[in-house]
Amino acid sequence: MTINNALKAYLLLIPGLLPIVAFMSLVVGMAVSQSIGFFNFAGDDHFSLLFWQQMLTQDQFWRVFFYSARIAVVSAVLSVMLAYPVALWLRRPFPGSDLISAMIKAPILVHGLVAAFLFVNFISFQGFLNVALVHLGLIARPIRMQNDPYGIGVVVLQVWKNMPFAFLIIVGSVRAIGDDILDAARDLGAGRLARLRRVILPLTLRSLQASLILIFIGTAGDYSFQAVAGPININSMSQFMLRIQMDNAAHGWNEAAVVAVMLMVLSLFGSLAVAGLMQFAVRRAGR
Repeated sequence: MTINNALKAYLLLIPGLLPIVAFMSLVVGMAVSQSIGFFNFAGDDHFSLLFWQQMLTQDQFWRVFFYSARIAVVSAVLSVMLAYPVALWLRRPFPGSDLISAMIKAPILVHGLVAAFLFVNFISFQGFLNVALVHLGLIARPIRMQNDPYGIGVVVLQVWKNMPFAFLIIVGSVRAIGDDILDAARDLGAGRLARLRRVILPLTLRSLQASLILIFIGTAGDYSFQAVAGPININSMSQFMLRIQMDNAAHGWNEAAVVAVMLMVLSLFGSLAVAGLMQFAVRRAGR
């Protein structure tokens, strides 16, 4: 009876899971096939590793790869670090907590491209921030803050956009921790820091890992923030992929497919590495 119930539960997943798996397999299969010479829109189809060799031997590709990885790691970690204490603060309702929670979630309703343009207008050479600093006498003339070479503006936008998303994931697991568990830890002599390290952090580890993974994947493949507010001396993986496809008429699709596969590799293994490091850090803190 138990086996039949478990089988029925898995069968119920098929209508929703099957289309997702089918479309993902189709997209991944198409990208891998194009990266090795098949589905060539501008030439003959034949197996070749030339596109991989040409791409992986370029210094520019690795600069783009590690830049996207750095932006994704920093954005994901900062988003979770900012969302976690806020979720702890709003664990118990108090007058005004619903309003604060709604204000935190507000950036989710703003499209990323709109947010990027608003941010650029705010920090541009004649934007609000420069004008305010000049009028306050803090600077003599406007300074250039747009498209900084280190991608700080992109990180700020990513954190602003993704911190509410991390908050939504984390606050549910924080509120699910019963007061009886914390009271028991308090009765055993655990202070606030000990309860955080040994009770709350381990019980919310899965939500921390989930938020890190989702934010890392979304940030690594982001295009809108990079295109509007990103550095002008280096591209993200998505920008680089589009540029290659448009500049090379003969084999642009094949070389762009190599970048796409490497972006998927970065998203998969990078997110798993970040989640693993989070688990290691939580376990060390618990000890």
